Amino acid sequence: MAYQSLRLEYLQIPPVSRAYTTACVLTTAAVQLELITPFQLYFNPELIFKHFQIWRLITNFLFFGPVGFNFLFNMIFLYRYCRMLEEGSFRGRTADFVFMFLFGGFLMTLFGLFVSLVFLGQAFTIMLVYVWSRRNPYVRMNFFGLLNFQAPFLPWVLMGFSLLLGNSIIVDLLVGHIYFFLEDVFPNQPGGIRILKTPSILKAIFDTPDEDPNYNPLPEERPGGFAWGEGQRLGG
Repeated sequence: MAYQSLRLEYLQIPPVSRAYTTACVLTTAAVQLELITPFQLYFNPELIFKHFQIWRLITNFLFFGPVGFNFLFNMIFLYRYCRMLEEGSFRGRTADFVFMFLFGGFLMTLFGLFVSLVFLGQAFTIMLVYVWSRRNPYVRMNFFGLLNFQAPFLPWVLMGFSLLLGNSIIVDLLVGHIYFFLEDVFPNQPGGIRILKTPSILKAIFDTPDEDPNYNPLPEERPGGFAWGEGQRLGG
């Protein structure tokens, strides 16, 4: 019974949040079990482009360090704000959400070429938190029962906390702000245009196509199927 409840709860998580969070947990579990090592996962441009270890472009976003406080902290925030984004402003727009992942990952990889970051998962989490907080400016937040503040200040609080943990915050804020500006701010400015457009191939893969209101279904597609035996009355 407990297994069924847990399975049901797991399947209720939106697909992108479920896939990413699961991949992060499984990657960490594989490292803990010594099936793989962090040296096989970290971001290294030379190994990627010269030795064609392409998987590092993805795996560096999946490892948050060994199981401990830092890992749990990041997993809680990743799961919470990734899910709230997908169920909130991206509800019914899975392709747009995937495109945000790809755009953010691309920018972070680009910045990673110039700064000494070997794992970009935490920066990606901050990006998700930043976008959510800017889209929910009036939500009151409580940070571990110590601080009360409005949602837009949450990324700054997290970055201060990251500094205390000795983490870099160079990329964390930049990417989230760039995405938010291009998606939410610039298109609404006088003369502004929407630069970020989700490719149609992503929409075809992830989004359910809209129903055509003028579509007339075939008889076999209508409720009840064919009207077998229906006819005109003789002599009528």
